[in-house]
Amino acid sequence: MPSVRAEELQRIGEALLRAAGASAEEAATVAKGCVNANLAGHDSHGIILVPTYIDRIRKQHIVPGASFTVVRETATTTVIDGNWGFGFVVNERAMRMTIDKARANQVAAATVFRQSHVGRLAAYPLLAAAAGMIGLATADSGRSPKAVAPFGGREARLGTNPIAVAVPSDLEAPLYLDMATSAVAHGKVSLAASRGQAIPEGWVIDRDGRQTTDPSALLRNGGALLPLGGSEGYKGSGLAVIVEVLCGLLTGLGFGVEPSGRHNDGCFLAVFNVEAFRPLAEFKKEVAAFARYLKATPPARGSTGVFYPGELEFLREQERRRDGIAVEDATWNKLRDLAQGYGIAASLNLA
Repeated sequence: MPSVRAEELQRIGEALLRAAGASAEEAATVAKGCVNANLAGHDSHGIILVPTYIDRIRKQHIVPGASFTVVRETATTTVIDGNWGFGFVVNERAMRMTIDKARANQVAAATVFRQSHVGRLAAYPLLAAAAGMIGLATADSGRSPKAVAPFGGREARLGTNPIAVAVPSDLEAPLYLDMATSAVAHGKVSLAASRGQAIPEGWVIDRDGRQTTDPSALLRNGGALLPLGGSEGYKGSGLAVIVEVLCGLLTGLGFGVEPSGRHNDGCFLAVFNVEAFRPLAEFKKEVAAFARYLKATPPARGSTGVFYPGELEFLREQERRRDGIAVEDATWNKLRDLAQGYGIAASLNLA
């Protein structure tokens, strides 16, 4: 696997997206979002997705330059139609609007529909945390094909339906949670397949409902992801249902699968202005003290110690900015083939 500096990987992503029809601003936003996911160690949401986005542009499932429509609005709420634009672009704009409303009115929320994949969900609550507020985001894939079996079932009826929350603090690394409600993100299974790796038991069942370590059971053979929680998977399944209500039903996208297969990320965003509850400086100081209190916990046998939510991603980012990002050969070859097809391979050193 080649190891590529983050700046170079972003340059490649931007150039390919521009060649596919994205504007300079769209290409920069999407490529940056993908590379930031790689830096955090979430390669399933990284540069591996650029060929998928380009394929969706070709199928007109993503519309570069799409308009951004506010369908309904109050002082504290917004309903946004992304008109099939890049989810990275639409959702960032929606979150910034929500932050502005929370700054003026203490609490604000938005729903977003008809946008493409939004990438790593934590990116949006982190915008709120940087503004001194608590940010929350949930996401669902609308009526596009599903990947997760409800607890006790063997057929996919739910999305991976992630939840992300970010909190302002005085910590060097931001404190945030970003988790799928399935045992693992769908992209991590795709990543394992592209690297020729087996997956752990407890991630996937095959079409007959048997657990398997073969990623192709999900990708090609009608299997499904399991909900978060293992033997207590009703917890992950229940969380996924709530996310679907917020992102599929509250947005009006609905549930189930429609024939087009068009990926349609519905999102629910919420922002809480800390200053409405207590002084921000005091809150940030206490959050940092809480995190240090957790880290001071004596380690369990065989453990390397306690990390607070978001800390490992921060440490991976420092490492990958220094050493580069490893890109699996299958993804690198796809990027090179796209560059050659667009006639820009030489300028990207991908010839």
